[in-house]
Amino acid sequence: MTLAARLLALWPGWVLGVALQLQQAVLWSAGAYAALLAAALVQLVLCVVSRRLGWSAVLLAGVLAGGGFTGLRAAQFATQALDPPLQGLDIEVSGQVAELPQRGADGWRFVFEVDHAQRLGQAVALPERLQLGWYLRGAADAGPAPRAGERWRMTVRLRSPHGHANPHGFDRERWLWENGIAATGYVRNGPRDPAPQRLEPAGWGLEAARQAVSERIRTRVADPRSAGVLAALVVGDQSAIDSSDWALFRTTGVAHLMSISGLHVTLFAWLATRLIGALWRRLARPWPRLLLAVPLPLAAGLGGVLLATLYALFSGWGVPSQRTVLMLGLVVGLRLLGRQWPWPPLWGLAMAAVLALDPWALLQPGFWLSFVAVGILFATDPAGREARPAAGEALSRGRRLLRAAWGQWREQVVVTVALAPLSLLLFGQLSVVGLVANLLAIPWVTLLVTPLALLGVALPWLWDLAALAVQALHAWLGGLAQFAWAAVFRPIPPLPLAVLAALGGVLLVLRLPWTLRSAGLLLLWPVFAWQPA
Repeated sequence: MTLAARLLALWPGWVLGVALQLQQAVLWSAGAYAALLAAALVQLVLCVVSRRLGWSAVLLAGVLAGGGFTGLRAAQFATQALDPPLQGLDIEVSGQVAELPQRGADGWRFVFEVDHAQRLGQAVALPERLQLGWYLRGAADAGPAPRAGERWRMTVRLRSPHGHANPHGFDRERWLWENGIAATGYVRNGPRDPAPQRLEPAGWGLEAARQAVSERIRTRVADPRSAGVLAALVVGDQSAIDSSDWALFRTTGVAHLMSISGLHVTLFAWLATRLIGALWRRLARPWPRLLLAVPLPLAAGLGGVLLATLYALFSGWGVPSQRTVLMLGLVVGLRLLGRQWPWPPLWGLAMAAVLALDPWALLQPGFWLSFVAVGILFATDPAGREARPAAGEALSRGRRLLRAAWGQWREQVVVTVALAPLSLLLFGQLSVVGLVANLLAIPWVTLLVTPLALLGVALPWLWDLAALAVQALHAWLGGLAQFAWAAVFRPIPPLPLAVLAALGGVLLVLRLPWTLRSAGLLLLWPVFAWQPA
């Protein structure tokens, strides 16, 4: 076994190490995790030097590295915990609004990055990131609203993060941990409190640009439902979509389209690559040496990945966007080097890289849905056989369209069947009409709504057309959601049954004889039949 082949065992080890550390009930000391990292480095050096150590030794090095790295980051974050004596006291803080504020019926909620904090004139230590609520007290209190990127000075009251412990419910404390928020609180703005003071405007930062575009969409589009969807697709502001619309999207199985998905980033990268390629050819006419300095494939490939990365950052840098950008970077890099890898290493390295950026992503449903869906599509059609004509076969435009439509239908069926058990495990819900809804919704959102929404940043009148398309989509989904059987709700099963069901869903869609694939039904049945005591 070559050294490169053995080193590929690092990524499953890394993922396993991250997963094991996240199951720890109590954190170890930072020194213990540093020792794990040192042991991983020693193990990896031994694997490189000695040819007798196979992939299992590299796997162990990956486990040690993943666990040590995740634990060290967790131990460092735990040191930022709010000092208990400071809970419930008035503290003056100054800093920056870090993300898009969320407007609610009673005021604003936003993430605040602290630069300086003091109480009674004495400096105090606070966590770096706070989640604050700014509750309005009527029209008289509707002063200047916080905007992303602005610097403020305000008086706040804080407490340690906590949430309800309902089984299978939303774990708010874990969500705050995943987002690096070590304390929550609210802005003091009563009659006897110092008024919050804006210190600096937003400037030209990324978050300020996202908020500016989101506000332009809301100003231009009169229909708030359509404006919310467009803001979610352009800048990743999912809080702009009303809760009733989220319920509609979950019932019809299209919620994945209302956030920045891998499909959106891939389409953007493809368009960017084409545009940069055309621009590079045009520039090469008066300056032919430009192609010698930077060849066309290099300029188009790297430029497309760079612009796709900027779009992913502008839209919130979610897990699907991270996965897509990393995979695009790997594929483009291999092509420029004249190499081609099979899909499992690409898929696995992208997974390991996402967890290196954010180990807590392993706890998010979007991580599992995104990577499982892509892995299933790769495994069931690894070389794009359905979309490629046979050798010597010339297809008319009509047959190419039919072939593309059949490929889309097949992929949708495969993903729907494979992810059904996972959806039950994560959400306790399965959309029955999702397959039919997505047949129209996927091309409608991907090829019509999203391009119009993005181009509207430069040409705002296109947002009017995008809003009409969103309204038509709402009408289509609303009709499907009227059926009583549109969605199936089941109690979340125990983990062993859920794992068997997930394997059953995968078994049903793999390219295996039907005698083996039908065994997946036996693995699926206990989840649908199970009832809690």
